[in-house]
Amino acid sequence: MPELHVGERHWSVATGSNLLDALNQAGVAVPYSCRAGSCHACLVRCQGEVQDLQPEALSPAQRQDGWRLACQCQVEGDLRVEAFDPVRDGLAAQVVGADWLTASVLRLRLQPERGLRYRAGQHLVLWAGQVARPYSLASLPQEDPYLEFHLDCRLPGEFSNAARQLNIGDRLRLGELRGGALHYDPDWHTRPLWLLASGTGLGPLWGVLREALRQDHQGAIRVIHLAHDAEGHYLAGPLAALAASHSSLTVELWTGARLDQALAQLRLVSRQTLALVCGHPDSVEAFSKRLFLAGLPRNQLLADVFLPRG
Repeated sequence: MPELHVGERHWSVATGSNLLDALNQAGVAVPYSCRAGSCHACLVRCQGEVQDLQPEALSPAQRQDGWRLACQCQVEGDLRVEAFDPVRDGLAAQVVGADWLTASVLRLRLQPERGLRYRAGQHLVLWAGQVARPYSLASLPQEDPYLEFHLDCRLPGEFSNAARQLNIGDRLRLGELRGGALHYDPDWHTRPLWLLASGTGLGPLWGVLREALRQDHQGAIRVIHLAHDAEGHYLAGPLAALAASHSSLTVELWTGARLDQALAQLRLVSRQTLALVCGHPDSVEAFSKRLFLAGLPRNQLLADVFLPRG
């Protein structure tokens, strides 16, 4: 049987074992979120025999340096593993803003110790001690002097519990910057653009929206935000202000109680429409199905799903 080596420890595992499970079951605390190769919270450095089921998830440079996503690896032979160390491998950042937009949505603003090149719609892994979670960026690099995140803290969790205690001046560590599906392409500037979000899925689309307006998007822009109730529309004010100053922008605030009725009335005005969808898997699926039924070509929809942990 293959042996796993972590520091001075080593133990036998069955051939074909999932690396993330083998590590966590032995008490090696490797964080994870999606288990789908998307969040990159379970990044580890490997030396030895491992089958990577999703090699395209990491850059060639990362793979050359031995980095792998533990959730996507099967142990094939003896393997030495070194977990991602946020102190050694991460980027320090200081909390410069932590305010509650609603009773459950925390707007967190961080100032990294050095400049970070990113685009609207990307996401980062945030580390609070040894607890890590991926969060989408809501900030715009050309306009905001900080990194902004919208954290849904409705449900208890290791990271959300830690986030509730954050104060200005506290320090976090940043992990890997990820591309994600959401972005703004200047070639879209004359096409209708729909941005559909549920919950804090609005965060990355808030950045994409402002990037489109910054680049003087000429097509109509339609923003739809789905929330549990009216209080959940945590950016209603800022969205209304943007709509008041941009005649091409319309904003619709939906609640779960009228979702089916609102979806049934969704109609495309042009088959050139581009749709960016973000949020909980159920909401993304509901939005996507309706858009396809309305005639939106599948290659004109970009989606980023906020997968529940595990």
